[in-house]
Amino acid sequence: MHKLHGILLSVYLLSMCPSYAQQQPTVLIAYYSVGGHTKSMAEAVAKGARAVGKVTVKVMTIGDVKKEDLLSADAIIVGSPVYNANAAPEVVKFIADWPFAGAPLFNKIGAVFVTAGGISAGEELTQMNILHSMLLSGMVVVGGGDWTSAFGASAITVEKPFGQSTKDVVVADQFLTKAEGLGKRVAELAVQWKRARS
Repeated sequence: MHKLHGILLSVYLLSMCPSYAQQQPTVLIAYYSVGGHTKSMAEAVAKGARAVGKVTVKVMTIGDVKKEDLLSADAIIVGSPVYNANAAPEVVKFIADWPFAGAPLFNKIGAVFVTAGGISAGEELTQMNILHSMLLSGMVVVGGGDWTSAFGASAITVEKPFGQSTKDVVVADQFLTKAEGLGKRVAELAVQWKRARS
């Protein structure tokens, strides 16, 4: 009964008191995925962020992200496959189209996750390229939960065997765990950052 009362109270506060809802930071996870690997990482990042509670988590493909989504987010986490030791061209264009004049993304938290086809295939270069773009926008960039994911989360994938459908392709648990750790850290920082600035 107490749990139901708490749920009803939360629903009431969110519907009747917009300022209450605004106190909850928003974490935007924007990704581009072709074979499903980066999408799997995005879902793991979201799982880690949601585990923190007290945050609104939006998971969107970069094609669905609007300017308003970027401006209203307290943290932006970008996910991309690695293309020739860089982000996918679609992700590069997505970031190039971010609002820049007047520094509207200043002091938002930024983070990144990537998927690559092999070890030393450009994961860290790609992460750094995206983080550099975030820094140019005045964002505060962070890495994952420990030194093994200092630049964010990354996954090493392999080509699917001939005849295997994309839906059968999975990302290894060790990489999904890194992604969850990244989402958790960003969400925790977003909560602290929002509280400190309120």
